[in-house]
Amino acid sequence: MEKNKSENKLFKMKKHLLLLLNCLLVFSSYEVARCQSAMINVYARNSKSLNGDWKVIVDPARAGDYRQVWLEKKPQKKTDFFEYSFDEGPVLHVPGDFNTQMPELAYYESIIWYKKTFVHQRKGNQRIFLHFGAVNYMADVFLNGRHIGSHEGGFTPFQFELTDYIREGDNTIVVKVDNQRRNDGIPGMGFDWFNYGGITRDVTLIETPVSYVEDYFIQLKKNSLTEVLGWVKLNNQGSSENITIRIPELKVNYSARTDDNGIAIIRFTAGFKLWSPENPVLYNVIIESEKDNLTDEIGFRSIETQGTQLLLNGKPLFIKGVNIHEERPLEAARAYTGEDALILLTWAKDLGCNLVRLAHYPHSEHMVRLAEKMGLMVWDEIPVYQHVEFSAPGFSDKMNLMMNEMMRRDRNRCSVVVWSLSNETYTNTPERSDILTEMTLKCRDQDSSRLITSVLSNQRYENNSFEVWDPLCKILDVICINEYLGWYVPRQGNPAETKWNFVVEKPLIISEFGGESKYGTNYGPGDEAAWWNEEYQERIYLEQIEMFRVTPNLAGVCPWILVDYRSPVRMHPLYQGGYNRKGLLSEHGEKKKAWYVMNNYYKTR
Repeated sequence: MEKNKSENKLFKMKKHLLLLLNCLLVFSSYEVARCQSAMINVYARNSKSLNGDWKVIVDPARAGDYRQVWLEKKPQKKTDFFEYSFDEGPVLHVPGDFNTQMPELAYYESIIWYKKTFVHQRKGNQRIFLHFGAVNYMADVFLNGRHIGSHEGGFTPFQFELTDYIREGDNTIVVKVDNQRRNDGIPGMGFDWFNYGGITRDVTLIETPVSYVEDYFIQLKKNSLTEVLGWVKLNNQGSSENITIRIPELKVNYSARTDDNGIAIIRFTAGFKLWSPENPVLYNVIIESEKDNLTDEIGFRSIETQGTQLLLNGKPLFIKGVNIHEERPLEAARAYTGEDALILLTWAKDLGCNLVRLAHYPHSEHMVRLAEKMGLMVWDEIPVYQHVEFSAPGFSDKMNLMMNEMMRRDRNRCSVVVWSLSNETYTNTPERSDILTEMTLKCRDQDSSRLITSVLSNQRYENNSFEVWDPLCKILDVICINEYLGWYVPRQGNPAETKWNFVVEKPLIISEFGGESKYGTNYGPGDEAAWWNEEYQERIYLEQIEMFRVTPNLAGVCPWILVDYRSPVRMHPLYQGGYNRKGLLSEHGEKKKAWYVMNNYYKTR
């Protein structure tokens, strides 16, 4: 009997060791594969959309790796069975968040396995790429049971080349999506917006020639209104090719040749009509190589600082901005369509804005391109937010990847005037200032034609006086601060007597201010925050505007926020109900009293 027990125990130990070894092999394979930098201007490519219905498996216990669900094993013997199946499961629409498509997933933060089958017919000697606009947050991608690669980051595009793995005929893609918060994630464990998970942006199959135009930068040289200084990069494995840039409307026909790295320097002058909010001129720019060509709509403008001023096309600029979250108007879901973007940006234009801050992460390409056409400047930001762990192993590499992916996608959008590398991080966080300094220098090295900032919130406010200081102030192009006088911080005196002290003389943008109110709440004292009424929010805005009039170096303001948005940390059952209520508009687009205050201020600037 004792011998049988020992043998059974030994058998179980061996079984557990084998299972552990199998799991380690699975996880190690994830670590080896990496995604590729995504090609730009995806919508101008020869492509096939994989949007639509995808079959899914919900995996709250995180058991799918052990069971290797991507292999979709089928019973071969009478005793075979498998404890998973895509075929009998639910369906989710892509793009879209999973939280709002199934009631039981409303606050879900774990793994969903997505599956899509498609038919491929090879056309000559073409290369095939699988492009994702964004997946929140971790993605592992499988093609026909083979692990193709991984990506971390919920708001930027990535791709994988399928050329050597795709089959003629039927193919199956499985994507493991995990939106569980991570201590070392970007953003980290705590953030004040809804953690929409899923394949949240377009999925596309793209065909290219063997040598194709992978990337380009065609914008005005810094401090110039007539000269373009940029480059075109081919993905051509080292062979040199002729490159032509044509702008028919300007009679530009510029030729260059790529070097051994596939890069051609682009430099020419033209009589551009400069892009501005009042005149958002875009040109059809044709980029041609010997084997590939594509067209982009590109505008040309300059943005720079001079002392404490901002200059757009050499003329003084005051930023009349507003913050926007990427939430679907009227439906409380992740926004992802051009129609969603049109509603939000139209509301911003109605307010009187000339800029939208896309907080606190890169929004969809639909949003950025439409803003450009509508004459709205864009503030692009990566989600380095508050209490992220700068000292976590690999953190700076992740941050660098997200910055590069954001800049790569949007650097030809002339409407993008600000690259923002963080929001409300704190000087006492280990390694924070060193890493952000290094990242600022890297960002400027890649693109000196735009303003670079990190948003600060550790300024001291005492005796109705601001002391604006941070180690980053010396290297940023523009100083941006968030201050919530009247809400998180009591006002200490007459707004018109507020004093300011700056460690450097640079342009100042007040990038967040405001307070909460629930639309239609008009009872209770107008000078007490606890009533959450519109009158108190209106009072905050009136006092802010009094302060703006005496704020030196002020180059722009950007209220928080355009529309009430979902946030699980907002727990007041009567006034919040899971929403941050600082919107100038309700979640249904209704105008609060503070909207009229801000609209009138922008009319007078």
